[in-house]
Amino acid sequence: MSSEQARPAEVVVVCRLDEILVERGMTLTELSRRTGITLANLSVLKTNKAKAVRFTTVAALCSALGVSPGHLFALRGNAPYGTDDERSPTLTGPVG
Repeated sequence: MSSEQARPAEVVVVCRLDEILVERGMTLTELSRRTGITLANLSVLKTNKAKAVRFTTVAALCSALGVSPGHLFALRGNAPYGTDDERSPTLTGPVG
């Protein structure tokens, strides 16, 4: 790539599960009990090591935590429209 060519935007989706659990005073064990998702899978999400997430998993997490997918996940990186800091989509906050 030459110095004149623009680099593609590098945007990463991050899971905010750890922050939300702290806000709710909830443990991974309790979340696992409420959702039926294994502790191992929740740990992968919490540490942002997941490469993919099923919609059924997202729906279960959102229901148990009382949040929308836009609150559970955020974008981090060099998006062409924003800054380098972490950004959440426009629609965020609790469901309901």
